[in-house]
Amino acid sequence: MIDYHLILAIITSFSVVLLATPSLIKVAKLKHLVDEPGEDRKLHTQSTPTIGGVIIFSAFMFSCFLWFPDPTPEILGSLDQFMYLMGSLILLFFVGVKDDIIGMSPMKKLVAHLMVGFIIVVMGEVRITSFHGLLGMDIQFPEYGSILISIFVYIVIVNAINLIDGVDGLAAGTSLLACIAFGVWFSYSGDTHWALVSFSLSGALLGFLVFNFNPARIFMGDSGSLIIGAVVSVLAIKLIESPVTFLPKEYQMVSTPVLAMAILAYPLLDTLRVFTIRAAKGKSPLSADKNHLHHKMLEKDKRHKKTVITIYIFTLIMIALALFVQFKEPSIIFGVCLVACAIFVAYVFYLSKGKK
Repeated sequence: MIDYHLILAIITSFSVVLLATPSLIKVAKLKHLVDEPGEDRKLHTQSTPTIGGVIIFSAFMFSCFLWFPDPTPEILGSLDQFMYLMGSLILLFFVGVKDDIIGMSPMKKLVAHLMVGFIIVVMGEVRITSFHGLLGMDIQFPEYGSILISIFVYIVIVNAINLIDGVDGLAAGTSLLACIAFGVWFSYSGDTHWALVSFSLSGALLGFLVFNFNPARIFMGDSGSLIIGAVVSVLAIKLIESPVTFLPKEYQMVSTPVLAMAILAYPLLDTLRVFTIRAAKGKSPLSADKNHLHHKMLEKDKRHKKTVITIYIFTLIMIALALFVQFKEPSIIFGVCLVACAIFVAYVFYLSKGKK
């Protein structure tokens, strides 16, 4: 069950963001820490502050440390992982702030990601240990394989969250739904500290959406998207490794790898598609363009609100499929989710063709 610490964590981070963001917007405009319109791929029409990640990070950390539950034998087992995560987030935060203010080369950012991945995966031992029956494979990975796969998953998720931060409220809202799903799962599984992390970030994102939903008055920038991506990647890995024995008997066939992918369905789907197209054209996977699914949707309908709400609904449908459509073989529900993703992509391109 959700205890009062988790409710207080949501309220605290939400209140901090809600009360502090107006002042941050004023300071950012005075110091000209804004993103100017003008580039073809930019969708905003006025100068908008880009350092919203500062307040997301601050509210999240404050809430986590303020309401962290009293140590118990169960919590002590993962306390080191929590502390390694918090330490690595500080490093990642400064990388994001530097990129937002003066810019940073992709190679330097990759080095920073590898450092953070090393801290979380190798030192913190936040790892994926097997496929847990997905695709018929249930073998345990060797240690080096577990480390490589886990670092790869971390880098993919961080970049996926960063890449969908292109429409007002999209990255924040999608991450909010993901964190709520993670939080509910961990609260029922008894992982109170990870539920606290999930709900602390949920409250911060909910408060940020007040200012970031279209028309946005502030953007999260890399200082926000990198922090969110790192936290979400850790939560996803912990969910994959989470037992299902705490669930009611009728839900014990939930495939945790499929559920984790379903929770992050839109960022993973969009990133896979964009990277594939860029690689096929001989471009860098990290080059910027307007070939994302949300850009395709905006070609048909210029309303940002309709676009992001459609993607929110898609995310909720994917989570429901992974939770409530049960099969003994995890690969079947994985196939069902892939079909749902294909239908969504077909819907997006049907809209864009209608525009043309």
